Amino acid sequence: MKGRNIPYSAAEMAWLEAHRLLVISEYHRLFCETFARTDASLANLHSLRKRKGWSTGRTGHFAKGETPVNKGKKCAPGAGGLHPNARKTQFRVGGMTGAAQRKYKPIGTERVSIDGYRERKVHDELPRQSRWQLVHRIEWEAINGQVPAGMALKCRGDRLNTDPANWQLVPRAILPRLNGGRAKTLVAYDEAPDELKPTIMALAKLDHVARQRSAA
Repeated sequence: MKGRNIPYSAAEMAWLEAHRLLVISEYHRLFCETFARTDASLANLHSLRKRKGWSTGRTGHFAKGETPVNKGKKCAPGAGGLHPNARKTQFRVGGMTGAAQRKYKPIGTERVSIDGYRERKVHDELPRQSRWQLVHRIEWEAINGQVPAGMALKCRGDRLNTDPANWQLVPRAILPRLNGGRAKTLVAYDEAPDELKPTIMALAKLDHVARQRSAA
């Protein structure tokens, strides 16, 4: 009993040490039956083993390679993880948390990027960065095929206009010049009036061809 010293005879101590490897519930039951003890609780015997330093050989951890006895077994209906209260808080297969559900956008949703381009969600898989694709590229490639390596699509006017006719294929190398040049000394293509854009584009392409020839 807690708070009172429980005396044990020499015979009882010898029995307790000899049977220390038993599971505590069986240890307590057999001790009480063997010696007709009613004053020693399970907690008393557990504390005694600890005070004496009697190792039970059990650490409370699974040893490497040891298989749990309940592996692959389901709880009984209405118990454990199948209890109605437990199931309320369990994740469903393929499910999302409340916050994720509120933020989720279905496939086909469109948005405008921070750069002012229309984007469309095309899948929910990984990697995340490939879930949203440029709409003008999707529509251009649907007619003309995949954008070749080293090339890019540049809008002729409004970048929100995803009509393939509004986009032209240009060498990726001329993009810095169209953006105003590395030193920003040239007129940027996107900031120029519509009537000047064809001239800026033509000059950028001419400069690109000249650089290629000089490097050859």
